[in-house]
Amino acid sequence: MVLLKEKGYKYTEKRKDLLTLFAREKRYLSAKDVQESLKNQYPGLSFDTIYRNLTTFVELGLLEETEWEGERKFRFTCSHNEHHHHLICLTCGSTKSIHTCPMEVLNNELNGFDVTGHKFEIYGYCKECKN
Repeated sequence: MVLLKEKGYKYTEKRKDLLTLFAREKRYLSAKDVQESLKNQYPGLSFDTIYRNLTTFVELGLLEETEWEGERKFRFTCSHNEHHHHLICLTCGSTKSIHTCPMEVLNNELNGFDVTGHKFEIYGYCKECKN
């Protein structure tokens, strides 16, 4: 929360509860998931407020985002800084880091293309959801 204050943002109970939700869930959540989880505490919490805060948290490096099924989803940024990618369960949203990078294989096929960044995610079903 020090980071929020350092960057000029107020540290409010809503923001604290929103970040606590992500800490507890440890998976990708949509704004709809956030609204559903916090509706009893904050019945008037709008999608605009949620998206604005989620976007701010991404900009500050607290959350990372992805998109699947046409929807932006968010989770806490991984605690390790080494290069990695994710396996993401389509049912429960749980993620697992993988440290193999497909760019190592593709480097020979780039033909001088200057890659400035990439993202690799594998979608499927975790053991628990598959059964």
